[in-house]
Amino acid sequence: MSGQSITDRITAAQHSVTGSAVAKAVCKATTHEVMGPKKKHLDYLIQCTNEMNVNIPQLADTLFERTANSSWVVVFKALITTHHLMMYGNERFIQYLASRNTLFNLNNYLDKSAMQGYDMSTFIRRYSRYLNEKALSYRLVAVDFTKMKRGIDGVMRTMNAEKLLKTLPIIQNQHDALLDFDANPNELTNGVINAAFMLLFKDSIRLFAAYNEGIINLLEKYFDMKKNQCKEGLDMYKKFLSRMTKLSEFLKVAEQVGIDQGDIPDLTQAPSSLLEALEQHLASLEGKKTKEVSAASRASALSCAVSTLANTGMSLSRMDEKEKQQALEEEQARLQALKVFHIYTCLCVCVYIRGILSIPCYSLLSCFTRKSWLEQRLREISVVSNSTSTSASPSTLSGKSVNTTAAVDLFAVSAPTTNR
Repeated sequence: MSGQSITDRITAAQHSVTGSAVAKAVCKATTHEVMGPKKKHLDYLIQCTNEMNVNIPQLADTLFERTANSSWVVVFKALITTHHLMMYGNERFIQYLASRNTLFNLNNYLDKSAMQGYDMSTFIRRYSRYLNEKALSYRLVAVDFTKMKRGIDGVMRTMNAEKLLKTLPIIQNQHDALLDFDANPNELTNGVINAAFMLLFKDSIRLFAAYNEGIINLLEKYFDMKKNQCKEGLDMYKKFLSRMTKLSEFLKVAEQVGIDQGDIPDLTQAPSSLLEALEQHLASLEGKKTKEVSAASRASALSCAVSTLANTGMSLSRMDEKEKQQALEEEQARLQALKVFHIYTCLCVCVYIRGILSIPCYSLLSCFTRKSWLEQRLREISVVSNSTSTSASPSTLSGKSVNTTAAVDLFAVSAPTTNR
C-alpha cells in the first residue's frame, strides 16, 4: 500500500480537531505506509518527551492503542516508535514504561489479511517480547544498559562482586530476547522490518558492550571469590561465550543487509586457556584433584583475556562515536539553516523598511548584523528626538497638519563631535 490510507487521514484530522498534537504525531508516525516511521515525526515525539507539560502516560497509552490495530504495519510501526523513544527520548519515558505492570500483550498477535501479514506477525511477537524485557531490565536495575557509562570507571567495571552476579543475568536475559528476533537477510524485505532491525542492531552493540565490561570485571574478581560465587561466575562466563557466537551470527546478517562495515565490531574470544584456569580454580575450591596451575601462568591467561575483551569493548564503541559525530553534523546543519533563515528574515525586513524610508538594502542588512552599532544609534536618536520634540511643533496649513521637524536618519553615520 503506497501513501497514507483514508483511515490515517481521518484519524489525523480528528486529532487536529481535538487539539492533540502528540496524538496526531503518533498517528502520523504509525500510518499504513509500508515504510519506517518518518524522522520528522520521531524527532517531534522525542522533543515531546523533554517537555515537562507533555503527559508521558498519555503518550505511551496512545502508542499502546496503535498496537491494537488490525494492520501489521501500524502495530509494527507503533513498536518501532516506542523503541525509538526508549533509546533517544527523555529517561522519564522508559521510567514510565518500567513502572507499568504490563506493556505489550502481543504473544498471540496475527494479521491474517495478507500473506505478508503472517510473516511479519512472527517478528512483531518477537519484537514486543524484547521491548517488554528491555523495560523489565530497567525496572530491576533502574538503568538502561545501552546508555550506562562505560570504560575503566564505568558502572559494570566498578560494580562489586555480589551486585555483579545479580546484574549479569538480567543483561543475559535482555540479550537473549534481542537475538531471538532471528531475522534472515531474505526476511528483511520492507522498510518497516528494516527500521526495527536497525534499532535492534544498535541496541545489540551497546548492550553487549555493557555485558562485555561486566565479564571483564567478573574475571578480574574471579580468583578472589568464594566457592559459590565462583560457580555462578564460571557458568556466566560460559554463557557469555555462547552468546558472543550468536551475536557474531546476528552481525553477519547486519553486514549482508548493507550496514556499514565500519559499524560492525570485531568480536574476539578470550583464549581457551583462561576457561581451563577458571575450571581448575573452582575444582580446587571444591576439593577435587586437578592439575596444578602456577600463579604466573594463571595471571598470564587472565591478563591476555582481559586485554582481548578490552579490545573488543573498544571495537564496540565505534558506533557510538560515529553516531555522536553524526548528531554533531546534524546540529551544525540545523544552526546553518537557522542562520540562513535569519538573514532571509532580515532581508525581508530591509525591503519593507526601504519602501518606507528609501534606505539602501545593503545599509539595512549591515545594520542588522551590527547589533552594538544599532543600539548606539538608537540611544543617539533618543537624545535627538527628546531635544527636537520641545523646540519644534507641527504647522497647520489649510486644515492639514504637517510635521516640519527634520526626520531622523536611523542608519546615517553619526558625525564626529568636536569640542568648541
